[in-house]
Amino acid sequence: MAESKSDVLQGTLDLMVLKTLESMGPLHGYGIARRIEQVSANTLSLNQGTIYPALLRLEQRRWVKSEWGVSETGRRAKFYSLTRSGRKQIEQEIENWERIATLARFLAPSN
Repeated sequence: MAESKSDVLQGTLDLMVLKTLESMGPLHGYGIARRIEQVSANTLSLNQGTIYPALLRLEQRRWVKSEWGVSETGRRAKFYSLTRSGRKQIEQEIENWERIATLARFLAPSN
């Protein structure tokens, strides 16, 4: 059961990262994490041990690509951007979430 829970959380983070890159364009890991926190009204807190393994996983799946650049503070940073297959994956993930939302109606109290 714990493995299944991990997969759901991992998939959720993947979708949040992909959607962040879709809406914001190329960002470094720190920027992605802060944006997710901002959109979640700080209900989510992502540290380096969470965001960077997710970015590595997404890069291995070829859903994001990375290249070195300079951050707004003048530091060297790896910037991540969506690939074509990453855009397709967003569509699949959204379809999955729509199915989950439909199933969630059965958990709501009936009126």
